[in-house]
Parts: sequence; structure tokens; C-alpha cells
Amino acid sequence: MYGRTILWLISLLAALVQPSWATVAIPTLQHRVTDLTGTLRPDQMAELEDRLTALETEKGSQIAVLLIPSTRPESIEQYSIRVTDAWKLGRQGVNDGVLLLLAKQDRTVRIEVGKGLEGVIPDAVANRIIDDDIIPLLKQGDFFGGIAKGLDQLAHLIRGEPLPEPEGINIPSSDSGAGFLLPIMIGLFGGQFLRLLFGPFLGGLIGALGAGALAMMLGLPILIALLLGFFVFFLVAMQGSNARPGGWYGGSGGFGGGGGFSDGGGFSGGGGSFSGGGASGNW
Repeated sequence: MYGRTILWLISLLAALVQPSWATVAIPTLQHRVTDLTGTLRPDQMAELEDRLTALETEKGSQIAVLLIPSTRPESIEQYSIRVTDAWKLGRQGVNDGVLLLLAKQDRTVRIEVGKGLEGVIPDAVANRIIDDDIIPLLKQGDFFGGIAKGLDQLAHLIRGEPLPEPEGINIPSSDSGAGFLLPIMIGLFGGQFLRLLFGPFLGGLIGALGAGALAMMLGLPILIALLLGFFVFFLVAMQGSNARPGGWYGGSGGFGGGGGFSDGGGFSGGGGSFSGGGASGNW
């Protein structure tokens, strides 16, 4: 009797917990274009990033693109609003963010519109952009073309909308190089001193930890901090050895590699909110 009761409780618990296990995780927002399907080439992603950066510089509005294999078991609408809740695209109070979401295996596409843009991009207009501009190219297998054309239409509408002047935009500039240089310089300087006290391995390790900690204090993402720490460790620990550090350079972390220094992981949402406005479609 107790055995049956325990099995029943386990089954009930599994039934209650399974939906949360099955939901697709929301990726960390680091770029304006996130492709988890490997569909877009690095140069195509870079071109889309440039277009969206230019729009944010001009108008302050944030558009992000996300390609994922599937949203199942959720609908694309359910997953899309979870993404926008997490990413908070658009400026706080202005709410001028847009998410273009494609679920490749599901063959579904969604435009999620921030509250502040629902007037200029109402559901009917978002639906027209999907049906007339995006889906015809997706059916031909031209994902870059469909995404680019859809973004062009969205950007055209946003540029025609009177919005507050952009300020404090989260766009990496030439000054962001200091965020990389300072931890490296301090890590190398400290690592050289610690190397004399504790030896190359331990000295390099402590210097790497210090560089990584400083990088995170300066607001750099954890992945970038880890890469900087490894760089410091390698230089300190390998100094004076027969290893040739030159073999470790070049070919590390391109634009689409998810860990490169191409934009320093410097993009994040501005605190905007969404209420479910937008449209979806299938191809």
C-alpha cells in the first residue's frame, strides 16, 4: 500500500515539475543578433548588427534578433514574451524595443513589439511585415534576406516615429578598450611580482584571478573576464619557457563564435517592457 502511494506521489510530482524542465532556456543577451541554429554566417550577423546599432544610435530604439531551433513545448508567443521579459529591450519608460524571433524547426516567426511602439507597429502592421516581407524569403531558404528585409521595414517605421532623443545608449565605443586593457595590465604586473614569490604557475594563477575579478568589477561579462584571466595566466606562466605563445593567437573568437571580443558582449536591454503586442506566422 505504501509502495503504491509513494509511486503515485512520485508520478504526481513528475507531472507537476516536467513542464518547467521542458521549457527552452532563454539565452543570455550579449549581441543584437543571437543565432543558436548556425544559420547565419558571421559576416551576415555582423551586417545585421551594424544596421541595428545604427538604428539605436539614431533613434534610441533597440531591436534584437533571436534564432533558436524550437520553442516547444511552448508556443512561439509564450516563449517570445519570456524572452522580452528577460532581455528588457528598449529604453525604460519609452519601451521602444522589438524582438524578431525565429524558431527554425517549428517554422514559426514572431515580431514582439514594445509598449511604446505599438502605435507605429500595431499587430496588423507586424503581421503584414511577416507575411509580405519575411516569410516569402524564408520559404526560399533565404533566412538572411528575410530577416534583413523585415528589419528594414521595422527600422523604417521606427525612424518615422517621434521618439525621445537617444542618450546613454549601451553601444561599445573606442573607450571600451580600457575595460580590457586595465585588467590585463594589472594582472600582468601583479603576476610578474607574484611569479617571483610563488613560481610561474601559482603566480600566473593569482594574477589571472585578479585580472578576471577586476574585469567583472568593470562590468565585463563573465566569459570575457575568464578569457582575460586565461590570457594573463598564459603570459605569466609561460614566460621564460620554451613554449611559443604566438601559436595561441589569431583565429580565436570571431564574431559568431559566441566568445570573441568583436563587441565585448557590451549589448544589453535598457529596461523596456512588453505587453504581448505583435504578430506571428508560419512558413
